[in-house]
Amino acid sequence: MTSPDPAAERVPWLEPTWLEGATAWIDNEAARAGFARDGEIEQPHVYWWATALRVPTTGGVLWFKASTPVDAFEATLTSLLAALSPMQTVEVIATRPDHGWMLTRDAGVRLREVGDGPALEHWEMLLPRYAELQMELSPRRQELLAMKVPDHSLPMLPGQLAQALDEPNSILLGRHDGLTIEQHRQLVDGLPAFNELCTRLAALGPAATLQHDDFHDGNVFVRAGRYVFLDWGDACVSHPFHTLVVTLRGLAYAYGLPPGGVELSRLRDAYLEPWTRHRSRADVNAAAELARRTGTVQRALGWLRLVRTMPDHVRAEYGDSVPYGMRLYLLDGPFGTWDDGSF
Repeated sequence: MTSPDPAAERVPWLEPTWLEGATAWIDNEAARAGFARDGEIEQPHVYWWATALRVPTTGGVLWFKASTPVDAFEATLTSLLAALSPMQTVEVIATRPDHGWMLTRDAGVRLREVGDGPALEHWEMLLPRYAELQMELSPRRQELLAMKVPDHSLPMLPGQLAQALDEPNSILLGRHDGLTIEQHRQLVDGLPAFNELCTRLAALGPAATLQHDDFHDGNVFVRAGRYVFLDWGDACVSHPFHTLVVTLRGLAYAYGLPPGGVELSRLRDAYLEPWTRHRSRADVNAAAELARRTGTVQRALGWLRLVRTMPDHVRAEYGDSVPYGMRLYLLDGPFGTWDDGSF
């Protein structure tokens, strides 16, 4: 077992009774599907919000994931995705939605560990496929919301931001790692302008759909020559182009790419291309530019959804992610902008 996240020490994932119960469920569901375990279960990932167990079987490696209640929807959502788009999602063996448990086949090799070519070329190929999946899911918005996938659609965002700004502890107001009094004032005074951004983007479209919200090279896998999209615990219903915020920020950070530069612009355009079938390129580009701003706020609000449920010792580790995103919104930098500590 690898060393757990220190903030995860007070969750049930490491308790013998919990592990015994999870193991019994794994063995039972694996047997139902025709798998026999042929080795010890390992626990390589332990975080406050989730844990993952590696299960060796005679039919190949299986993976078990358990999530905290706030992310329990992931098990049901992953089952839906596996049914709708099996080529791009992991095969689900069993779920226990009331516990936030799921058992799946191995997804392959993480993209960040694939060494067969430039990573950006992989992204240029996979981003349009991800866009296609979002298109397919757009008519299922109500089904997604019924699964308890969080609603961060454009009409919801202004109210959610206003509420967040009214919670000093959530934005770490006045702390060295939080919002300054002046930044808070700018955000409060800017609420009408943010509402206008959301209204303009809603008018341009596309309609809200599933948005991964943590789409980076640790959550994309390569298996048998195809890309597998995994780890939907941060997913929400929102404007689809909000995806670009985390993806391009992560690539800029990982590869030292200039925000708004040629490489990131090429990837942005690769993602946007499928959307031009139903609207003009000018409208798609205009929507992406607005989504750069609204999506930066939405990502911070997505973190806040999780942070609100954290005990104090975990908030101390991760709570600064909320004001971090709000500072990026005020900075108003191009796609790929991240906080290097200079503001």
